Amino acid sequence: MPDAEAFPLRAAARARTLAGLDGQLVRCRACPRLVAWREEAARVKRPAFRDWEYWGRPVPGFGPADAAMVITGLAPAAHGANRTGRMFTGDRAGDLLYATLHGLGLASQAASTRRHDGLELNGVRVTAPVRCAPPDNRPTPGERDACRPWLVQELRLLRPTVRSVVVLGAFGWQAAMPALEAAGWSVPRPRPAFSHGVQATLPAVDESGALVTVFGCYHVSQHNVFTGRLTPAMLREVLVEAARAAGLPAGGRTSGHGQR
Repeated sequence: MPDAEAFPLRAAARARTLAGLDGQLVRCRACPRLVAWREEAARVKRPAFRDWEYWGRPVPGFGPADAAMVITGLAPAAHGANRTGRMFTGDRAGDLLYATLHGLGLASQAASTRRHDGLELNGVRVTAPVRCAPPDNRPTPGERDACRPWLVQELRLLRPTVRSVVVLGAFGWQAAMPALEAAGWSVPRPRPAFSHGVQATLPAVDESGALVTVFGCYHVSQHNVFTGRLTPAMLREVLVEAARAAGLPAGGRTSGHGQR
């Protein structure tokens, strides 16, 4: 196996902190198609962002290292997180997600357009199973699997504190279940099917007693929101339930640590 393809598994396994994991992640070049696409988008740019210096690298998760709740989506957008370097910022999907989190007291502000703009998440970490922007927002199953070690190790490092996981979309659900299993939770056979509002409580495979409840939610994509498949109220309902499962106050400011 070429060094670039082997890098995610080798480098993720060495990480002992989320900061260390993120530092390794941004060096990843395992998927040639995604590397070419993310860098081409960063070079050509969208006219509205011609003055931006695009991130153009794999996008780390965002949120505190002691998060009780994880939100995982699909992949960065070419002119969203691939531009800003922060997951779910710079596009309409992120606008809805962060506004809803802010309304629940889980984010310090309702909008985020760039890194280091003052946004802090309280008790929540936002991530994705694929860390590079894919063409047409569609990573291949092979690219999803190649990227899995990053999410697995992220979940392992969060195991002491995480109690709920919100998965946005069917693709994310298919990626999250094997990652959760590899990170140390027991996933039933057959695996729970994705649907909006579905819940699955997974016990730890060891004796830690670290239960995690997984919640399915339609993705916060523009298409889903514009067609009414996902409404702000539907998203809020899932996030409220997930926050409660994580022991986070839903609807007011939390006392957990934040991350800019």
